[in-house]
Amino acid sequence: MRPPEPLSFDFAECDRARIARDAAYDGLFYTAVRTTGIYCRPVCPARPRSANVSFFPSAAAAETAGFRPCLRCRPETAPFSNAWIGSRTTVERALRLILEERALDQEGVTVERLAYRLGMGSRQLTRLFARYLEASPSEVARTARVQRAKRLLNETSLPMTEIAMQAGFGSLRRFNSAFAEVYGRSPSEIRRKRR
Repeated sequence: MRPPEPLSFDFAECDRARIARDAAYDGLFYTAVRTTGIYCRPVCPARPRSANVSFFPSAAAAETAGFRPCLRCRPETAPFSNAWIGSRTTVERALRLILEERALDQEGVTVERLAYRLGMGSRQLTRLFARYLEASPSEVARTARVQRAKRLLNETSLPMTEIAMQAGFGSLRRFNSAFAEVYGRSPSEIRRKRR
């Protein structure tokens, strides 16, 4: 996801987005409340009066103007913030390790070991995958293995055991089970249809 175009700071548009708690504007501007000295994301549940708010293009601008971050909506976690970009980058690194280096296909490499390599706990990595990909690291790795196996089935005449091993499955049984679960038929049936 790329950062959106900068918002033209039309007070009425920002105020409508804030009142509606429109997530499409989250990270594009920050609402500073003059009566409390706090700044918030547009999705914050707080409802200050329009007469008491100002809008800023960044958290840094709001802080420079003397406002403190809200503890409810946590502006540091807004989309396109450093924390958000950092977590997205972590997921991208993990994906590269899973898809290109086949990290979860290697003997003894678990999600815990992968997370450790990325400098975090496995629960945090799993949460990030759920947030950005709506799947766990293990599910992503399994899908990649099944897709590799399908390509090998279509493009080669290798025996099934060899396809299972090259695709990253530890055994022929696991390969057959995962393949049947995804495609609703066995690898042999797919190969027969291809012929």
